[in-house]
Amino acid sequence: MKQLSTKVTSNGHGQDSSYFLGWEEYEKNPYDEMENPNGMIQMGLAENQLCFDLIESWLAKNQDAASLKRKGQSIFRELALFQDYHGMPEFKKAMAEFMEEIRGNRVTFDPKKIVLAAGSTSANETLMFCLAEPGDAFLLPTPYYPGFDRDLKWRTGAEIVPIHCSSSNGFQITESALQQAYQQAHKLDLKVKGVLVTNPSNPLGTALTRRELNLLVDFITSKNIHLISDEIYSGTMFGFEQFISVMDVLQDKKLENTEVSKRVHIVYSLSKDLGLPGFRVGAIYSNNEMVVSAATKMSSFGLVSSQTQYLLSALLSDKKFTSQYLEENQKRLRSRQKRLVSGLESSGITSLRSNAGLFCWIDMRHLLDTNTFEAELDLWKKIVYNVKLNISPGSSCHCTEPGWFRVCFANMSEDTLDLALKRLKTFVESTDCGRMISRKSHERLKSLRKKTVSNWVFRVSWSDRVPDER
Repeated sequence: MKQLSTKVTSNGHGQDSSYFLGWEEYEKNPYDEMENPNGMIQMGLAENQLCFDLIESWLAKNQDAASLKRKGQSIFRELALFQDYHGMPEFKKAMAEFMEEIRGNRVTFDPKKIVLAAGSTSANETLMFCLAEPGDAFLLPTPYYPGFDRDLKWRTGAEIVPIHCSSSNGFQITESALQQAYQQAHKLDLKVKGVLVTNPSNPLGTALTRRELNLLVDFITSKNIHLISDEIYSGTMFGFEQFISVMDVLQDKKLENTEVSKRVHIVYSLSKDLGLPGFRVGAIYSNNEMVVSAATKMSSFGLVSSQTQYLLSALLSDKKFTSQYLEENQKRLRSRQKRLVSGLESSGITSLRSNAGLFCWIDMRHLLDTNTFEAELDLWKKIVYNVKLNISPGSSCHCTEPGWFRVCFANMSEDTLDLALKRLKTFVESTDCGRMISRKSHERLKSLRKKTVSNWVFRVSWSDRVPDER
């Protein structure tokens, strides 16, 4: 007799992906500077640990919030009792204002249109339940976050059809790629309900350009479908450009309060910008009343605790703190990303020019024995088991080109990052290709910076990555 349901015994969760397998190997032998200096270093986890000291300092100065008090009086009993699943109004207001601040206060968010969820995983799945029937499809640009195979498909029965993006233009979304994905879905007899993008992108570490966002809004308008913009990394912009939200584009196109705006939805969380994934705080923002109503009902299955809402409403309402935090977070992310890129370059490894996120998308195609995904996994296994670094292979992110990897940099100390880079350099120099690169890397990289070459790293039009002056 079958003991468990087909749903839970299927491999739709994606747990057998190399993305998750790398985590399992790390957990067997985690690096510790004192206790296990030869252990595996976790570079496959997109956590932001760079500004914990700022939050800890705020908590020390705001004992009422940290101790669940109001004006010195305990409100423990009040918070311990049942709370309406609509969420605390003061927390939703604080969340809306924080989202506005990240976007330079160019756009506004109505707290009444926010639905709280237990992280962005819950928020994205809730939107799938609201917008798609089992067997309906959403289009996602590649490479994309491996967890989406679980979050969007596993329990909902929805399907993902990839929008194939290429290194030839820095993996930017094109009209032809959108159309091809749409046509492919129809060939598979799948009804396309929408497009889902991450902005900034995980795993690329790049924010969508205004051109790409305009293209997406025009596309979903012409096809009469939805657009979900997962903007959980919006506060991690460390370049000198402003973050452009899909809300900016709707405003520029004067599409607020139109039927199109009712088919555009934003997912947000505090896991990346504030580095609080353990607090499980996510949100859906939608101009569609039916979506807000349905998602609110579904939020019963993934609520944010009252204690968490109370604490974070106080923190996010402190405008002096949020302003200083966002500025310092940007500086520290920029410094850490430069440290990683510099260390990679010393090993002859380049990366996609990034301006956001907690990771870099690095190019190790020259280290593959053959231009195949089998060779990519062979290289990944060597790095995991021999070098003892857990990084994420591009194939786990559905990249169509072998040899790309995502490497995280904000979940460790500078000393640990330096050790990881030292290990990687030793490995690269031990390979035949690596020894050749080691002799030439500094000269080659210096030369490449001085001239225009056909390589994608330098062909990307970075001016298009900078918001238009408005």
